[in-house]
Amino acid sequence: MSWKRGGSDGPRGYHHGNLKETLVRAALELIAEKGPAGFTFAEAARWAGVSPAAPYRHFRDREELLADVALRGFSQFEGELAAAWANGAPDPGTAFERLGKAYLAFARNEPAYYSAMFEAGVSLDTNPELRLAAERAFLVLRNASDALVATVPTGKRPPALMMALHIWAMSHGIASLFARGDAGRRALPMTPEELLEAGMLVYLQGLGIGAPAEAGE
Repeated sequence: MSWKRGGSDGPRGYHHGNLKETLVRAALELIAEKGPAGFTFAEAARWAGVSPAAPYRHFRDREELLADVALRGFSQFEGELAAAWANGAPDPGTAFERLGKAYLAFARNEPAYYSAMFEAGVSLDTNPELRLAAERAFLVLRNASDALVATVPTGKRPPALMMALHIWAMSHGIASLFARGDAGRRALPMTPEELLEAGMLVYLQGLGIGAPAEAGE
């Protein structure tokens, strides 16, 4: 399911008993059209075809609606990353390449979710459920980093958490700048996947991971 800028075709109303899901859909459509900061709670209600007071039956305010969207996004993100990592099969290096491609694919295919997750400014400190969902998604990357670090001889292993954070920062930067599925994507003389692969190669070989055999001897 993709929520891309310009993809909204206007309010569609809702079926009785399904207002919460309709409001989430409204938020995704409006994020795709205007960005996570570009719409009001009243606009979400108008898109859903209900009164301005109706959304308060399910959400305290606009931030809580965005938090719900971000929570759903992180849950889907975690599932796609975990499927790509596949417990490191057939080997950590191959699985890690799949993981990077899955990261970029999510940003491309689900730009509204990605914006809600990383650009809406929703505080994780006030939403334990959202924090847990975000941490579970990051844990896939952390586990992948642990597996890669384990291939380095004892005594030469870099801190796995540091490595996971560096890789996350690089992946997120490339995804946000070059792999978006909306109008915010920047031009690039190569594919985002090629850029990420080259960056990872340089970074990991600098840590002694994936370097030629003689370099580690």
